[in-house]
Amino acid sequence: MRFSVVDYLNARPLIWGLLEDPPPGVPVSRDVPSVCADKLASGEADVGLIPSIEYQRIPGLRVVGGLGIAAASEVRSVLLVSNVSRERIRTVALDPASRTSAVLTRLLLKRRYGLEPQYREGPGDADASLVIGDPALKARLNGHVVLDLAAEWRAFSGHAFVFAFWAVRPGVSQARAEQVVRASYDAGQRNFPRLVAREAAGSGLSEAVVEDYLRHSLHYELDAGDLAGLDLFYRLAAEDGWIERARPLELTLPG
Repeated sequence: MRFSVVDYLNARPLIWGLLEDPPPGVPVSRDVPSVCADKLASGEADVGLIPSIEYQRIPGLRVVGGLGIAAASEVRSVLLVSNVSRERIRTVALDPASRTSAVLTRLLLKRRYGLEPQYREGPGDADASLVIGDPALKARLNGHVVLDLAAEWRAFSGHAFVFAFWAVRPGVSQARAEQVVRASYDAGQRNFPRLVAREAAGSGLSEAVVEDYLRHSLHYELDAGDLAGLDLFYRLAAEDGWIERARPLELTLPG
């Protein structure tokens, strides 16, 4: 059973056990979110921590129950950073590593603010840029207009936003995958102080910032409210043509 995991700070509590003490015969590759999805789609990986939008684009995936990366309000690591006032945004540079955040940016600018700027992938000269992951946490934002996409989604929809979750390919044991990912997450919770210290040392962020981000900006145990927000996101994405149709989530939450 081959795993592809997101190599970002926000995923560390989920992947700690897989990285520190992987089960025998479970190779783990560290990737950006878009590559996780591509490996799952191509069959290079059996289980992946995928951008939530990719569940709708890869046929036959099943969700590994109950665990993902979600934010109830400000997430701090998924930002639209603009050099101009919001209403003057005409061009947006998207980060190709995060397909969910790219769709969320388009939906929010259109539906919350009535804006339909030109979009392109990758860095370059643009009025606003999508900044994700660890670079967003370290960004110096003085003098910029900043939209925190999870906070914007909350204000727009009333729901938390689910950025990623575990999924398995057809023919892969869902029960075994759930056992592995749950054990990995449980290991992260047991070793949380060690996790925080290591990530702070490696990232240049303080331990206080890392702990606050992982404990308060994010949550990993998905609930019915998270899934309701995800269903709405899928429906709007389908209406705007970013996915063909909104396939219902096949997921039973623990308990």
